[in-house]
Amino acid sequence: MTEKETNKVKVRTVSDNFKKLSIQVSLNGLSFFVLDTITQEVLLADGEHFETTASPYHLLKTLKTVLKRHDLVEKTFSEVAVTHTNDMFSLVPKSLFEPNEMANYLKFNTKLLANDEIAFDELKNQDIVIVYVPFTNINNYIFERFGEFEYNHQTTLVLQTVFNQKNTTEEVCYVHVSGNTMQLTALDGKKLVLYNQFHYQTKEDFLYYILFTYEQLNLDTERCRLLFFGAVDENDPTYQLCYQYIKHIAVFEPLNALVAQGKNGEDTIDLSLLSSRL
Repeated sequence: MTEKETNKVKVRTVSDNFKKLSIQVSLNGLSFFVLDTITQEVLLADGEHFETTASPYHLLKTLKTVLKRHDLVEKTFSEVAVTHTNDMFSLVPKSLFEPNEMANYLKFNTKLLANDEIAFDELKNQDIVIVYVPFTNINNYIFERFGEFEYNHQTTLVLQTVFNQKNTTEEVCYVHVSGNTMQLTALDGKKLVLYNQFHYQTKEDFLYYILFTYEQLNLDTERCRLLFFGAVDENDPTYQLCYQYIKHIAVFEPLNALVAQGKNGEDTIDLSLLSSRL
C-alpha cells in the first residue's frame, strides 16, 4: 500500500463496464453489492454476520469465501469501494488537522499497534476530517485482486449522508442503525453538535443512548426531531420503544437513494449510505 491523500490506490486500469463493487467490512460481519451505475440497479448483494466479534484474519478469510461464492474474484469493475466500520476513529477540525499528528488524534481512545496504518477522510464541504485505522489486510487484498479502489470510514458516509439532507435551522438528531451498532449525529441547522457511535444489545440500551444524548445536549424530546435510517423500520421494537419517549420520530430515505434494486438478496446489506458515494 502507498501513502495516500484521497484514499485511492492505483495499480492498473480496469475495464469500463459500468459496474461498481461496494464492500463494507467490520469485525461483526461484512456485506457487499454490485451496482449498475447507469440504471442504479443493485445486481447482486450478499453478506455474512458473525455471532461473536471476529479477528481481522477471520474477516479476510470470510471475504474471500463470499467473493469466490459469487465468482467475483477474477472480474473487473469500473469502480471498487470499501467501507471500514470500526470504533478506531476520531473527528478533527480541518483547521487544526496535521497529517503528521494522526496517531496523536487517535491515541486517547484507540489502542494503536506499531504496524497500524492510519488514514483520513476529508468531509465534503465541511470543516471536518475523520482520522481512522482501516483494516490493512482487507485493503491489501482488494489492491491485489481489483486494482484501483477507494476506501472510507463508515463515519464519513454517515455524516455525508446527514449533511446531504435538506436540514432547516432547527435541531435534529439522526440515528444510523447497522447491526448492533448505532451512529448518532446531532445537528443544529447545518452545524455538527455531536457525533458518536454506540454498541447496544437490547432495545433498552438503544433508547438509553438516545435519551442520554438528549439530556446532555439539553434537547427537548417534545421538539427535537429524531430521524432513523439504515437497518431499521417503523415495525422494529427499538423504533416502537423510542416512539413512546420522543414526540417527533420517523424513518427516512436519504436523498439520491437507489431508484431501482435487484432481487438478489439486497436486504442483506445496508444500502442507505449509497447516496453519499453517488
